[in-house]
Formats: sequence, C-alpha cells, structure tokens
Amino acid sequence: MSMLTPPGMGGKYRITGNAYPRMRRPRHRRRIVLAAVAAVLALGLAGWGTVQLIDIFGGGGGDSGRRTTAAGPDCERDRRATRPVVAAAQALPLPADITVNVYNATPRGGLAKSTADELKRRGFTIGKVGNAPAAYDKKVAGPAVVLGAPAATKGAFPVLGTQLKGATARTDTRATADVDLIIGTAFRALTPMKTANAALAALTRPAPAKQPAPCED
Repeated sequence: MSMLTPPGMGGKYRITGNAYPRMRRPRHRRRIVLAAVAAVLALGLAGWGTVQLIDIFGGGGGDSGRRTTAAGPDCERDRRATRPVVAAAQALPLPADITVNVYNATPRGGLAKSTADELKRRGFTIGKVGNAPAAYDKKVAGPAVVLGAPAATKGAFPVLGTQLKGATARTDTRATADVDLIIGTAFRALTPMKTANAALAALTRPAPAKQPAPCED
C-alpha cells in the first residue's frame, strides 16, 4: 500500500505513485479580484455622476449650457431687429414764437376776439383779429381751419392744433411765418387748458423705449 492511500481504501481507489493529486485553485482569490473590479467601477460611476451634478447646478456645461451659448448671438440679433427706435423729441416752436391771426367765419359776433384773448392768455402771440376773408366767410363747416406756409406743417400747426381739436390744416403761398385760425360753424370753445398743455408736452417728449422680450430656448 502506498503511503498516499488513506487507511481502509484499496482496490480501484488505491492511489499509487509519489506525486500528490492536483488540487483546485482556492476560490477566495477570484472573489477578491472581482470585488476589486466592482469597487473601481463604482468609484468611476460615482465620480462621473458628481461631475454631472456640479455641471447642471453650476450652470456651466451640459447640453443646456451649450444651447444657450449657441443661441446667444441669434437671440441678441433678434432683439436688435425688433427693438423699436426711440423717437427723438421734436424741435417745435414755443407758443410765444407763433403769431396767430384769428378770423371769424361764423355769423356769431365777437367770436374772433374772445378766442384771440384766450390764446394770448395761453402764451401765443396774436396778430390780426376780425372777420374771415371772403373765400372762407360762412364756408367753414368744421370747428376751424388752420392756414399757413408749408413750413408750418412741422412747427406751428402741431402746436396750435393742441388748442383746438378737429381743426383742418391747409397751406398757402405766404412767405411769412404767421398762421391763420379761421373759426368755423362747429366751433364751441378751445380745448381746456389742462388738456391742451398735456397734449403739447406729449409732442415734445420722446417715445419711451419698449423692453425686448426674453429669448426662449
């Protein structure tokens, strides 16, 4: 019996020879290797997740950040394209710089004088006062006709128009800067002074700028 044969065993179970039988490699080493690989993968995933969270909450990277950066120039260009131009204040003459001739084209007596006195009280310079010329006498159906040189359409007409609503503006070939206010049949009174002053102030005030809407992603 060989010394390798356990006691009580024989026959076909008898072990002969001088070499030890081959044994399986211990399994605990494989488990250590697998555990180490799993730990490395877990650390890698944790690190990647941390970077993504910092990127998202920090507002600097990621797809959203790249989209905003890429859309920035287009957004600003759209804002410039839709941004309204602020209108500059008009260089209008003061009421004292406007000479107004007041004419009455109605059958009512004294209307030219009372209107001229009120315009003078509001700061206008008064020229001639009397009945309307034959071309307009009893022929003005509206509140009034404002008559002057073509240059008055951008100066005296808008200022005088704040004092009387519904007046019709017309031009002639005169070389002087004075304007005519020809009172018509529908005239009742000048615009209340408070309302007229507010309208005059609006003429010389630049239009407020409109704020552009925020761009959307």
